[in-house]
Amino acid sequence: MIETIADTGIQHKPEALRNFYNSGATKTYEFRKQQLINLKRSILDHEEDLYKCLNIDLKKNREEVWVTETGFVIAEITHTLKNLKAWMQRRNAGTNLLNLPSSSFVMPEPLGVALIIGPWNYPFQLLFSPLVGAIAAGNCAVLKSSEFAPATSAVMKKIIEDVFPKNYILYVEGEGAVVIPQMIKGFVFDHIFFTGSTATGKIIYKMAAENLTPVTLELGGKSPCIIESDANLKVAAKRIAMTKFSNAGQMCVAPDYILVHASVKDEFIKTLGSTLDKFFTRDAINNDEYGKIINEKQFNRLIKYLGEGNITYGGRTDRNRLFIQPTILDNISVEDSVMNDEIFGPILPVLSFTTPEEARAIIERNANPLAFYVYTSSKKKENYWLENVSFGGGCVNNSSWHLTNYNLPFGGRGFSGTGKYHGKYSFETFSHYKAIMKTPTWFDPALRYPPLKGKLNIFKKIIR
Repeated sequence: MIETIADTGIQHKPEALRNFYNSGATKTYEFRKQQLINLKRSILDHEEDLYKCLNIDLKKNREEVWVTETGFVIAEITHTLKNLKAWMQRRNAGTNLLNLPSSSFVMPEPLGVALIIGPWNYPFQLLFSPLVGAIAAGNCAVLKSSEFAPATSAVMKKIIEDVFPKNYILYVEGEGAVVIPQMIKGFVFDHIFFTGSTATGKIIYKMAAENLTPVTLELGGKSPCIIESDANLKVAAKRIAMTKFSNAGQMCVAPDYILVHASVKDEFIKTLGSTLDKFFTRDAINNDEYGKIINEKQFNRLIKYLGEGNITYGGRTDRNRLFIQPTILDNISVEDSVMNDEIFGPILPVLSFTTPEEARAIIERNANPLAFYVYTSSKKKENYWLENVSFGGGCVNNSSWHLTNYNLPFGGRGFSGTGKYHGKYSFETFSHYKAIMKTPTWFDPALRYPPLKGKLNIFKKIIR
């Protein structure tokens, strides 16, 4: 049966959010602060439910849930509460000679009603983290969870509805391909925040363009990882394995492929394999530290890559348990599909390079990745890579952990996304900054008014 707007239960409800927003209730510091406190309390009240449900959907263990999901959002709320009053203040701006003795300032205001669309791979963090920014900035919000993580979606609904009225924060479930177009076509949102695939992001962008609705698109892409000849290979192997195979590789900022200097390639592959043995054992299927693939559709997509190149580690699969062992691929061609699609799974191609130009040519085949990583002991090489590769964000001698620093903006460029968030940047994303100039009336020179003839030389001295 094809869903209708009435079936989803969202008919007319966004209008209720608009009415509540227009009442002005969401704009005070006291209101925003209390809602963030309420959200934090509700999350912690449902902490055990989140552990259980994220394990059901993605086989995440409690520690991983806290670091990458629950604790991540709690830290974001704590940081926001500490800084919210300062973020809400007017900011003084300079005034040019032409406009003296005016004063100038910038003041933030909420955008209005935002639509936040979350993905399935980090279903809690990637829906609730932008929500923190939307609440802090004084907005109402509609949340659309992923239907592919149903257990987590159910507990997230409880978290929201336990503390927020539906005319303030509205939680929507259902098939995204049906529900999302209905919402965007049926209501003019003031901002749309989407996290997911580039292909779906393009569809969202087109729909938003019909009403000139601004968007934040947090997408993905093929994030490269450079390993130079002078890299600490043991440290590199641990930090790459930790993040590449966390959540069974279903992470938008996971290293998608390795470009390792030819002189250390064999040693690196050997070191990475032994590291994976220590982290997950050869029996990773029964290891509580290792996750599962979200569904059979994704499983079928991923196992096709195992036929490309040579498997130097891993390769075991179990369809019934949606298990794919951490896998390293060697002898890969840049023409292979594994080097042209975003992998989004526990399969890591390793390619070698001898010159920086050779590595850059491979990176440029999938330009503007969401993340970029370089391992080196050389400041010169570090600077070379940071200055010569365009990417969203990244790390030197680390992988993926820049995502957890709320002092850094997170976002992509080009096909990996548009816009940024986390911490203060989330507040700014969901705010409009009014530019204000205030001019006194006690000084009102005739120079400013017609007739202007004969005043050109004076204007040239003032405006230059």
